[in-house]
Amino acid sequence: MKSRMVRTTINIARHKFGKFLMWVAMAFALYYFVFLFVTEIGKPEVPQSKYENTERLKAAPDTYRIDNSFLQRNKFGLWELYLEGSPYDMGLVSGKLTRELIEVQEEAFVEQIGTLIPSDYYLRFLRHGIAWFNRDIDDNIPLEYQQEIYGISKSCSDEFNFIAMPYQRMLNYHAAHDIGHALQDLALVGCTSFGANLDQENDNMIIGRNLDFYINEKFAENKIVAFVNPEQGYKFMYITWASMIGVVSGMNEEGLTVTLNAAKSDVPFKSATPISILAREILQYASNIEEAKAIAEKMEIFVSEQLLIGSANDNTAVVIEKSPAKTGVYKSKMDFLVSANHFQSETFADDENNLEFMQESSSVYREKRCSQLIEDADSIGVKTAVNILRDKKGIGGKDIGIGNEKAMCQMISHHGVVFLPEQLKVWVSTSPYQLGSFVCYDLKEVFDTKAIVFDSLLTIAPDAFLSNGDWEEYQKYKEDYEIIKSAVKAEIPLTGARELLAEFIDLNPEYYQTYLLAADYCSMAGNKEKTIEMLKKALNCEFENTLTKKHTEEKLKELTE
Repeated sequence: MKSRMVRTTINIARHKFGKFLMWVAMAFALYYFVFLFVTEIGKPEVPQSKYENTERLKAAPDTYRIDNSFLQRNKFGLWELYLEGSPYDMGLVSGKLTRELIEVQEEAFVEQIGTLIPSDYYLRFLRHGIAWFNRDIDDNIPLEYQQEIYGISKSCSDEFNFIAMPYQRMLNYHAAHDIGHALQDLALVGCTSFGANLDQENDNMIIGRNLDFYINEKFAENKIVAFVNPEQGYKFMYITWASMIGVVSGMNEEGLTVTLNAAKSDVPFKSATPISILAREILQYASNIEEAKAIAEKMEIFVSEQLLIGSANDNTAVVIEKSPAKTGVYKSKMDFLVSANHFQSETFADDENNLEFMQESSSVYREKRCSQLIEDADSIGVKTAVNILRDKKGIGGKDIGIGNEKAMCQMISHHGVVFLPEQLKVWVSTSPYQLGSFVCYDLKEVFDTKAIVFDSLLTIAPDAFLSNGDWEEYQKYKEDYEIIKSAVKAEIPLTGARELLAEFIDLNPEYYQTYLLAADYCSMAGNKEKTIEMLKKALNCEFENTLTKKHTEEKLKELTE
């Protein structure tokens, strides 16, 4: 009898537990279907297009054409893209012309995410988190740009459908700059732009910028210089990568330029308009600074950003500073201005985020160095502007180590570019970074002839850094860095470590990161005395931010007490 009661009790418990599991499963299923429903992004309505089933024509090696639109690769390795027509037509054609390049860009992006977040669990969490965060992103992107992105997505590989379906992926990629900025530990952004010869009675206003948006080396291999003749708005050019219709650096036929710089921001809790889409709308529809400001003010963004606007029609440049809550404008009192990664307008004078960032980051230092280079120059022409973008020194010409974030040239730039707005000319850097030749294009000539030909007589030669042995030494430094870093991570001593560390330090002796990594290795190897020596040497160098320096000081104090 007792045994039967026990069995009955167990069966009841099993039944209740089974019901509990059933309810849990149903709850998870309901959550999953609700998640899919809420995060699903609908496809935009698009008109019929004659290009739906059109195949591209291979006109020559690395040259493809569909009607008047084409993609070609020049002798410097830059891809040159010409597009015209309605938004959906341009998207379809662009996707077909660049489909292999789109796959390369996705591979590079996914590889880097996998490197930063090697855990499958956290990758799934990130994927779902971004899907939830960006669930309304299409509501914040004008229809014409949705249509263009949708057209491109039709040429995307299915290989990455585990992330999201092509159209949703393409929309989310347009917010990569913003998400990378918000999650600053990813170290994806940190750029410098400047304008010189402002408000002068000549046609020599000049705009220069470095886009220090770094994913990995592979991501920057296939830069595209795109020239766009849209159905509505102004013709324009911009420097981009396959599938990216948003703008980070560009100029339109009115001589209006747009360049983006990130600023300190709170972590956002919902998506809004990606900053590159806002920049695209300005480039396509603004002919002067007032029109650019009007477009900027009407759009809501989800991180703080700066847009340096150069305007041939105004003969000057300003920085539109924008956060999710407010918009300010900075106009220099000098004949030049510099935009790094902090706000300078009165609107943000008391902004706590901005003030904290100015104290802790490399931004103010880099702004001062750029200003110093401009002021020290006898005149600012294209060659001088390029030299400024390539400068690797600190304030006063101090050697602060190759790759230091306080330098103009941080050895991570996706591209450097120089604009002469009043002459409608642009110089675009070729790889690597901003060190290769700068190639010149004339916007008027391109749009008049519908052919992309750079002016070889105006090409700026590569940086001497590439030919005097410094480049090879820097490549060896990066190779040694990865070897030592991997050894520290795995806690495995290296054979010939003393010689390797000596070589490593000798290759970049003024960079604080050199000594910090050497200290990490010595600490891992149990050599306290050498660790202390390396930390002291690091503290004699120029740190990129105050928090890292403070942490180093605290570590040294612990070891010496």
